[in-house]
Amino acid sequence: MTASSIVPTVVDAVAQPQPPVGADPEAAGRARSGLARTFSIINLLASKAPEALGVSAIARDLQMPKTVAHRILKELAADAFLAFDTTTKQYRLGPGALTVGLAALRTLDVPRTARPHLARLVEASGETATLSIRQGWQRVYVDQVLSPHEVRMSVALGRMYPLHAGSSSKAILAVLSDETIEEFLAQHARASFTSRTITSADALRDDIAEIRQRGYAVSYGERQAGAASVATAIRDAWGEVVGSISLCGPRERFAEHILRHGAAVAEAARAVSREIGHGSAQS
Repeated sequence: MTASSIVPTVVDAVAQPQPPVGADPEAAGRARSGLARTFSIINLLASKAPEALGVSAIARDLQMPKTVAHRILKELAADAFLAFDTTTKQYRLGPGALTVGLAALRTLDVPRTARPHLARLVEASGETATLSIRQGWQRVYVDQVLSPHEVRMSVALGRMYPLHAGSSSKAILAVLSDETIEEFLAQHARASFTSRTITSADALRDDIAEIRQRGYAVSYGERQAGAASVATAIRDAWGEVVGSISLCGPRERFAEHILRHGAAVAEAARAVSREIGHGSAQS
């Protein structure tokens, strides 16, 4: 298992069928080629999410004939696996893709394992607790337990975010190897979500060093203005980063308890990591 494939992609989850005895090898090869093209489109859109792409951009990125890309995209959109914007003429992942992705996450048992820890964090802190799962160079919120306060933070489950913005993202980024971090910095644009989003490579390297020393990531309005959060990565039996657990709340109320919240999240993340096997795998 590699660090960039913690959550199985669709192509990982579908076994390639073997042709029956006596089948035409050339015909089987064409069928596999068609499946491979379909999966390459799905995985491209997953890697770009939440960005949408048009037919021309998809065909160009995958070095695929535009007519072939258009046919596959129409079929996927007809089954709601992709969503098509009639105004922009662009495609993005649809509700069908989310259903498959969440089903794959459930097989990892991470959300079920983490859920009681999220609930205890909320009970102790009074703030919202979240679980994010890494998907390549992004991460996605898959669960949350809401704060009991009337004024509270909440997140959009199923939405992806890049690894540079917010504590849940930076907690994941900080536990990757230095070589992987440099690959991320070199190959991926760092968009601003707010005026406080860290987009400078040098500033992000400095913040990563602080996260590693502190044991948890901190964000003051980097992804959402007026919010504050702390987060720590969770790891699996092979030591790979699976995702992160966070506490988040309105900045005015949250900031004065930042040290206590950070320590609580770090302990919860260690507990979840242990329960999904971290430290138990043989080298």
